[in-house]
Amino acid sequence: MDFASLMKSQISTAKTPDTGSKKYLKRSEVEAQRQADYLREQEELEKARLERLDKKRKRDDEEAERNAAREAKKKRLAEESRKLREEEEVKEENARRKRIGLPELEKKSDDRDATPLKDGEEDVSEEQLLENLKEMGEPRRLFGETHLQRLRRYRQLASKALAPVMTKGPIPTTLELVPEKDMKVPDSVPKDPEARTFLRRQLASYFDMVLSEWLYALSRRDKATKESYNGKKAYQNFETARENLRPLFKKLESNTLPDAILAAVLEIANLAQLKRYVDANDAYLRLSIGKAAWPIGVTMVGIHERSAREKLHETDNKAHIMADETTRKMLQGIKRCLSFAQTRWVPEDLGQMMG
Repeated sequence: MDFASLMKSQISTAKTPDTGSKKYLKRSEVEAQRQADYLREQEELEKARLERLDKKRKRDDEEAERNAAREAKKKRLAEESRKLREEEEVKEENARRKRIGLPELEKKSDDRDATPLKDGEEDVSEEQLLENLKEMGEPRRLFGETHLQRLRRYRQLASKALAPVMTKGPIPTTLELVPEKDMKVPDSVPKDPEARTFLRRQLASYFDMVLSEWLYALSRRDKATKESYNGKKAYQNFETARENLRPLFKKLESNTLPDAILAAVLEIANLAQLKRYVDANDAYLRLSIGKAAWPIGVTMVGIHERSAREKLHETDNKAHIMADETTRKMLQGIKRCLSFAQTRWVPEDLGQMMG
């Protein structure tokens, strides 16, 4: 074999088959290949994450099902144990009653409809009952509801509808408040019961209006004023006055306010409505301090009393502010309302402004 054929055979055996790959690649092709590899890697990671989430969700669902089955089994076993215990107790009681000659116990029924109507309760026909529920805007029938259950539901709704309606003012009350044009109170307490009832409504309406205006004035202040020391103190005074006036509203509702205090409160409200705040303050002082003589100085010398000592025990001049703590706070609330009213409804005569 010559040299040329030998070289040719060597070159043919050393030459690798062409796989289609290039010896040199462009930068754009390298970047595209890198992005494709990155996207494929991200897809694989997302797929693995979804698979983990799916496995975790399946484990959670299986755990929840096992827990639910475990709880249901516990409840079933507890119910069965309760029934068995009750049956054993009934058997023992029946055996005891049989020994002493008493009749056996009656079986209890779980049906709520088996309870008969109470004394004084009257049955209502089904048609009338359905019509009444329709007028009240309630569903006429509920699933599985019997006639007796429907009747009790209607009576419960009717009792709630007949409950007294509370107002939405600063101090909720069951008294029906009158409009502002009817708040002018008379000079004296009327004798007629209906007029006295209307007077109690007028007084509650007036003090409710004063507290509402007071609260509205406090809400109109800017934020800096509200958060200042004086601003917080002003709101605290309002809260104190509102809490102190709650007993007054309760006494007006129940008509338990004594006539002497009612007459004095009426005088204060009447003078305040006339913007005579100084005179109203004088009436407040007469109500709170009264005209009772104060034990100042020497009241007894030896075994002899002074001639004016008996005035200390006169009941007509009793100071109502000293009667009890509730009355004292109630009168303080009225005084705070007077102090605000003279700034809200300023009198034409500035001499009627309290100091």
